[in-house]
Amino acid sequence: MDPVEPAHASGAAVSAAWTTLVDVPTLVEALGREDLRVVDCRFTLSVGGADAGAGERAWAAAHIPGAVYAHLERDLSGPMGPGLGRHPWPDAEAFAAALTRWGIDATTRVVAYDDGDGAFAARLWWLLRCFGHHQVAVLDGGWAQWTATGAPLDVERAASPPPSIAPVATPAFDASRLLRDAEALQRHLDAGGVVLDARATARFRGEVEPLDPRAGHVPGAINRPYADNLAGGRFKPAAVLTTEFDAALGGRAPHEVVVMCGSGVTACHHLLAMAHAGLDGARLYAPSWSGWVDDPARPVATGAA
Repeated sequence: MDPVEPAHASGAAVSAAWTTLVDVPTLVEALGREDLRVVDCRFTLSVGGADAGAGERAWAAAHIPGAVYAHLERDLSGPMGPGLGRHPWPDAEAFAAALTRWGIDATTRVVAYDDGDGAFAARLWWLLRCFGHHQVAVLDGGWAQWTATGAPLDVERAASPPPSIAPVATPAFDASRLLRDAEALQRHLDAGGVVLDARATARFRGEVEPLDPRAGHVPGAINRPYADNLAGGRFKPAAVLTTEFDAALGGRAPHEVVVMCGSGVTACHHLLAMAHAGLDGARLYAPSWSGWVDDPARPVATGAA
């Protein structure tokens, strides 16, 4: 099932090992394989009264054949708590139960997609990576690219039930890939590490804040909006991303980098883009900005970094 790496319009390549990105033709060819599970991660963040159930209804109406649905808040996040942010990291047992429900075990190849810029799909990609599951990729261009090419759909009917599998074992999430609290983030900064904030520049500078109680950024963080990873709705070529991340990070090694965003979702887009660019090894500050500002005593910076 390992594809030959085809070129496409944006110049990005599909990972032969299915560990970062997969393009539409490759996934179309693989549909129906028993060792493949496609996961629909469409979701709408609750901004301005948006409906958090819209993505699931969209999946029920039409989806990639065989796709199961992963809800950001129900399946890809855990219970709320002090300092955990708006989308807390899920409990390992709960995530393992979701994988069992979806028919995903250690032998399964997974492709995730959404109908936005890939951030929700990247959240699942990173969760699986931290769970020790590396044969997972994101559909480059997502639902928009799939439907634009006239690829096959399941329309107005539920996906076929996933195959029954034994309950997935519950390893601990890889702590080396995660920072779970603000104290760990501050220690990282104090040791000279880089914190890369994936939010839009206006939010980073504190000019606007549509979601969280305080505006600005963690003192010492630098900004690269995650949208900069894309061109024409697809990921930029790996070589371009390598050059851009090297410039943003001042040539620092990936293991010196912690990424964050508003709630630990769009930061995963950076982790995916960096891995695609051969810069794997960065970590996620899971609570992100919403967890940092949960304590009003923590310092906040505004303006450019």
